Amino acid sequence: MKTFHIIPVIDILNSEAVHAKKGERDKYRPLKSKMFNSTNPIKIIKTLKYKFKFNEIYIADLDSIIKKAPNFQLFDKISKIPDLNIMIDPGIVNFHDVSVFSKYRFNKLIIGLETINNFNIISKSISLLGRNRLILSIDMYKGKVMSKLEDLRNEDPIRIINKISNLGIKNIILLDLFRVGQKFGGIPTLFSEIVSLFNGNVFVGGGIKNQEDLLYYREQKFSGVLVATALYDGTINIKKVRKIL
Repeated sequence: MKTFHIIPVIDILNSEAVHAKKGERDKYRPLKSKMFNSTNPIKIIKTLKYKFKFNEIYIADLDSIIKKAPNFQLFDKISKIPDLNIMIDPGIVNFHDVSVFSKYRFNKLIIGLETINNFNIISKSISLLGRNRLILSIDMYKGKVMSKLEDLRNEDPIRIINKISNLGIKNIILLDLFRVGQKFGGIPTLFSEIVSLFNGNVFVGGGIKNQEDLLYYREQKFSGVLVATALYDGTINIKKVRKIL
């Protein structure tokens, strides 16, 4: 069985870690967790890595996504942490953004359907980064695609999957913002359909309830989950999960 990834999420707004819920970004508040007594992203990353042994972390730079003010100084510090794989979503809009962020030592650069201004960016990014270093985020809200592009907005995600499969994409994230920060549990029917259709790695963000969910996603051949709320509030017991997985 292939490796199943449990990837902690850090959402950064105003240069500090925040708790995301339902994509209502104006309501995000500083992150509180017994795992770490800090909202400093560097301190949180180091705690996750050195204390809890997570070597892979997902970062959403909301300052970049919302305000077009990337946390470049923070990126410099993160990129110097050894033996750490980072998935970074900086709100890629155009190919210039891809060129800028490709210079950092991040394991995966995320290109989100929510923010791109041209679908051709995906093909050009593959040429620059290679298939293994790029992840396409299928950004949704209640199962409908979110995008600036009229031909993608509210499109059936299944049709999007068929379209991108021809581009040679190897990694996708199914990210339904409505599910973020809410421990719904279970696997949406749409996600199950996509994992059966897509010939590559499928990660999921949002709605993770507990460790039983993690096992269920693994059994259903997903490559991994992005998890924040259920991890940081203590619902998911890290030691038990490691024994199970």
